[in-house]
Formats: sequence, C-alpha cells, structure tokens
Amino acid sequence: MTLNFSAKIIVDAKDKTQAIYDSVNIDNEFYPENPVKTKIHFDEKIVILAEAEQLTHLRANLNSTLRLIQASFDSIESVKI
Repeated sequence: MTLNFSAKIIVDAKDKTQAIYDSVNIDNEFYPENPVKTKIHFDEKIVILAEAEQLTHLRANLNSTLRLIQASFDSIESVKI
C-alpha cells in the first residue's frame, strides 16, 4: 500500500503546548480505524505527521485535528487564573 498524500504540522502554543498535546493525543490513540495514518508526538512542540491514500481523507483528518487543538487552546485560555 502506497500512501500518496502526506502532511507535517508543527504547533507551538508556548506554555500550553503540553496540555494541548495531552488532550489531542488521547483522541488519536482511541481511533484505530482511522483511514489516515496519523502520528502525534511532543518534543517541546506538537508534531503531527499524517499520511493517506486519498486527499479528502487527509484534509478531513487535519481539519478535525486542528479544530481539536484550537478547542483545547480556547478552553485553557477561558479558565486563566
């Protein structure tokens, strides 16, 4: 099987990056039937690597992942103490 499309996204949310990673990575771990091969790891920044056979699957996966990241960031911001 050859994966024709790929993307790499790096997210740096400063002091919120670890919390966002913890939130988003859980979602990725519990969706094994995902048609997009997605790896998310943390090394001071969040690195998302995604590969898919179909561009539409890749786009949908990245949209979902980026929306989760935005929602996590917004949630953290809303409870600033």
